[in-house]
Amino acid sequence: MDIQLIPVDQFQSFLIVTSRVAGFIGAIPVFSSAQTPGRIKTGLVIALSLVLFPIMEPYVPSIDFSPVPLALLVTAEVLLGLILGLVARLIFTAVEFGATVIGFQMGFAAANVFDPQNQRQVALISQFQNVFSILIFLAINGHHLFIQTAVLSYELLPPGQIDLSGEAVPYLMELAAHMFALGVQFSAPILTVLLLSGLILGILARVFPQLNVFLLSFPINIGTAFIVIALTLNLISTLLRREFDALSERFITILNYLSF
Repeated sequence: MDIQLIPVDQFQSFLIVTSRVAGFIGAIPVFSSAQTPGRIKTGLVIALSLVLFPIMEPYVPSIDFSPVPLALLVTAEVLLGLILGLVARLIFTAVEFGATVIGFQMGFAAANVFDPQNQRQVALISQFQNVFSILIFLAINGHHLFIQTAVLSYELLPPGQIDLSGEAVPYLMELAAHMFALGVQFSAPILTVLLLSGLILGILARVFPQLNVFLLSFPINIGTAFIVIALTLNLISTLLRREFDALSERFITILNYLSF
């Protein structure tokens, strides 16, 4: 293909489409991590843009783009993908929040591991729950939802019509509040058992003063928590599926709030 034969206006339209697709691909929890090679991300963005460009091109406004408005429009398109990525990321944050509380109650407060996805230290149980949630996300083809939403977004929110002054920001705050409630739901069964375990150990300490409850509590709490986690994996999987199934509705809602 001769690059000189591509019209400038069509190349600008392709650039706008690519920027929105890049925002959506970068928002997928699996591809947003730093451990995913940049070449794979770039290749996937360009390949999807070439496939989706004939579908999305009619929705791109046909105006004479100057450098500054074009740069602002591209930035807004990438920002849209990041906002939708935040909506999905809140679910994984809730999982990490609940697992961190569980780890502290188990006695794993100092047992941290390096998370290559987020490039930071996280609790051991948080890393386990995070990997488990990502596997559930991929098993139900949650990453396909981002591609479907990228196409649907051009019908609901054409380029250049993003508006942050409406109900979008309050809706994001509402989802953030829901994140804390969801984290409590994930950790509630294990925390309940650990509290009962602490109560029983406290009673034993009063009945048998010579019993070293402090040293005894560590293996009991760790073993009990792992057993309860294993028994409640189906419950956690059900909660995750419910939240991932609701992502499509949340994406449509935030797109409607972002439109003029």
